[in-house]
Amino acid sequence: MKNLLLFGIIFSIGFAGFSQNRALLSKEQRNHFIKRTPKLQQSENLLKTPTLPSYKSGFTPEETMIGNTRYDLQTNTGCQNRFHVFDDGTMGATWTYGINDPNFLDRGTGYNYFDGSAWGPAPTVRIESIRTGWPSYAPYGENGEIVVSHDFALGQLRYMIRDTKGTGTWSETVFEAPVDQKISWPRATTSGINHNVIQMLAITWPEANTGTIYEGLDGALLYSRSTDGGSTWDPQNVILNGLNSNYYTGFSADMYEWAVSNNDNIAFLVGDAWRDFVLMKSTDGGDTWNKTVIWECPYPLFNPAAPFETDTFYCVDGAHHLAFDSEGKVHVVFGINRARGAADGTEWYPFVDGVGYWNESRPTFSNSLEALNPYGEDGSELVEDYSLIGWMQDTDGNGALDILTTDGAQGLYYIGASSMPQITITENDEIYIVYSSTTEYYNDNFQNYRHLWARYSPNGDFWGKFVDLNADLIHTYDECVFPSLASKSDDYFYLIYQTDDLPGLAVRGDLDPYSNNTIWFMKENLDDIFVGNKGNLTPVYDYDVLQNYPNPASDLTIVKVNIRHNTNLTIDVVNMLGQKVMTVDAGRVKPGMNQVVLNVSNLTPGIYFYTVKAGEAKVTKKMIVE
Repeated sequence: MKNLLLFGIIFSIGFAGFSQNRALLSKEQRNHFIKRTPKLQQSENLLKTPTLPSYKSGFTPEETMIGNTRYDLQTNTGCQNRFHVFDDGTMGATWTYGINDPNFLDRGTGYNYFDGSAWGPAPTVRIESIRTGWPSYAPYGENGEIVVSHDFALGQLRYMIRDTKGTGTWSETVFEAPVDQKISWPRATTSGINHNVIQMLAITWPEANTGTIYEGLDGALLYSRSTDGGSTWDPQNVILNGLNSNYYTGFSADMYEWAVSNNDNIAFLVGDAWRDFVLMKSTDGGDTWNKTVIWECPYPLFNPAAPFETDTFYCVDGAHHLAFDSEGKVHVVFGINRARGAADGTEWYPFVDGVGYWNESRPTFSNSLEALNPYGEDGSELVEDYSLIGWMQDTDGNGALDILTTDGAQGLYYIGASSMPQITITENDEIYIVYSSTTEYYNDNFQNYRHLWARYSPNGDFWGKFVDLNADLIHTYDECVFPSLASKSDDYFYLIYQTDDLPGLAVRGDLDPYSNNTIWFMKENLDDIFVGNKGNLTPVYDYDVLQNYPNPASDLTIVKVNIRHNTNLTIDVVNMLGQKVMTVDAGRVKPGMNQVVLNVSNLTPGIYFYTVKAGEAKVTKKMIVE
């Protein structure tokens, strides 16, 4: 039915870039939750008639179908590195492949290679000799490649290496778990000048997966490293300091991923609703590690396998990504959701929506229940277009989000309505992100479709317009998910992702029956994608001026201002009669978050108004002097 509709409708040309005005669902809809164990499977014979959107775009990136799968779950939460663009312009792409549903005895790594002029034919078999899943992909050595996946039947990992990318025989090796344990859900990358050091993460099986407690952890996150192609490992299957049972009860599948390394600079993220959101970073190839808690979970010793009553709180949803800039600083993007623990399990809020951003130059978030509230309400520590950079788009500009909000309307990804974020940073330290988001008007009368959306920032301190990467005719009714964005970008933007004719996940048994899923490669000139974004970032908006702190103030108070361009910055303070009582001239300031200190110790207690002037723009806010 979908193809008939696509070819039978003539769409008018609209736009691919959208404004930053945000429409919100009602609090009642945002407060709607479901338990983490629902089964929503419906008959495969349902007649589904998609609802037509009211706009269309002429935006057409260069795309190639490089593979397929009927196994439609590429990760439980965070996306592993599955795609790499080499310096010579060749590329390698991987995904979990499986055609023979529902048992998928043929499941394994689907692999395709771009030789500089064309992609190979779509694969029809896995690269491993046995059933596997969850591949990570990375360059290896001077001209080779490596794939690490898990053999779930035996609870061990498999790594495949070949010295020449794109050709030759893979060498297949088993990586064993600790004694009396099983491990799965690997994440792997390579580091060093020639990518000859293998860096690997995996977790022991939690009790929910018939595993046993290991070193006090119900799901221990293990780190391993090899400098000789896997012949020896040092360390092997160790729990890093700061991730042990002194801090956490355990970890779950896929809540961690690596940055693409910068020589010996390596880093990974770990965290979800029930664990701190942690950056682990090493500048010496893994010999020593530094832990940064980006967001502190209010209940860090909560074990989802043994739940108890908690307050409701906003949280990291477990899907996140990271990248190094040219100075070795880590930049992070993460999906946002809400959670609550109860005696009978945990809750997921399918319509809570937001993508956050943080880098190592910024303060971390607290363990306040509202710290990651993406709706600007009391207690939120997020600033729109500064640390909150993604959300569902009001594509028709009517001030409302026209999506389905019934049970099951969101596929069972157990993440936010906008999530699966990816980030890449250019040599000039320009930042590009991609995330998968519920997109209004696209639904099949039962569930919402997701599209991939992108944004640009010159430095992370302010962000351009939103771009629907799937607004072209061919993806009108595609569920666009699991993006894997290449770390390398030149004049182009490179990623792979998965599309499905129907929303949701057949593997998890929701409204989506098993069907053919396509793995796509996308390439597009950055200037074409972000046309109109780079030159039109205006000097200052209301949300660029943070409320002075402390407020009330009796001595010194600080006003932070997010500036778009080099400009003159001043602050005027007036009393209730409109009389100017103070002017602070900060001079000409650079783009980014600027801080201005006001000394109010000589002011009479009362209410005052301060006006921030950035170039020709003005923003006024209220402060209280004690």
